[in-house]
Amino acid sequence: MTPELWDRLTPFRDKAIARGIPAADVERWLTAAARPCATLTRDGGGDGPVVGRFGGPLLLPADAPDPVHPFVASIDLAALPAGTTDLPLPPDGDLLLFAYPETADDYETMGSAVYVPVGSPVVERDRHAWNPFEIDDDEAMFEEFPHGPLRATAQVSLPYHHTVELLGGPGNRPLPEHPRAEELVAVWESTRQDIAPEGPLRIGGYADEEAIETDPVATAVSWAVKAAAAGRWDGPVSADVSDWVLLADWQAGMDVEGWESATVHWVIQRDDLAARRFDRTFTSVFWNP
Repeated sequence: MTPELWDRLTPFRDKAIARGIPAADVERWLTAAARPCATLTRDGGGDGPVVGRFGGPLLLPADAPDPVHPFVASIDLAALPAGTTDLPLPPDGDLLLFAYPETADDYETMGSAVYVPVGSPVVERDRHAWNPFEIDDDEAMFEEFPHGPLRATAQVSLPYHHTVELLGGPGNRPLPEHPRAEELVAVWESTRQDIAPEGPLRIGGYADEEAIETDPVATAVSWAVKAAAAGRWDGPVSADVSDWVLLADWQAGMDVEGWESATVHWVIQRDDLAARRFDRTFTSVFWNP
């Protein structure tokens, strides 16, 4: 992470120490947990470079199937400033994100990601093909999806969650080796708007949602494992959360009227991301209607 991003964490350090957390514990937390990320805002919400857009024409390779979820956004990876994330993303090409912002009933993925390499022949597709029965309520929801250019800002991300679920039984425990995790997360919640203002779309970093205590990525991984076991998702799927990363996070409730609090998490196994197998992206949704 760049020195500039480390410097941005000074208010976090100061407030944590002022609350009585030893400086050594604060630095240990930051060293282990801080991650760079790219926050994307609609045009007018920042002065960073334009790196993609919400909505717009849906351009896919001719041999790619029609998506089964609504089109959310496209990201020009070549325009994403170097070092804005620690993800092994391709240096160029377009990343397309799709999602239906409702919680799944039966551990199924609620979205997808498509990577289009530079130079790939593409054709414009029907943006409404995901709704073949022309369901009015679905169409009304899709009409609320945002449109317009997206600008990227390099930011730093810290965990919003402070516990992990206990395996084989009920209850939670503090994040491993961080007994003061709950206090540190509370400090982050009180300082993050000054350090890393929220935007509707994030690439990399930590997953965030309205009601959060445990890691949303861990929840998505557990759903992916169950979906694979039920034959709704192709394996292999690792149950180890450390084998997965957050590809993108969309605060859909900021944009889609009627879906307040809905948050979409696109997660992918590290090996799949490194191999550019974006079709292996699993999408979970938190929504508290």
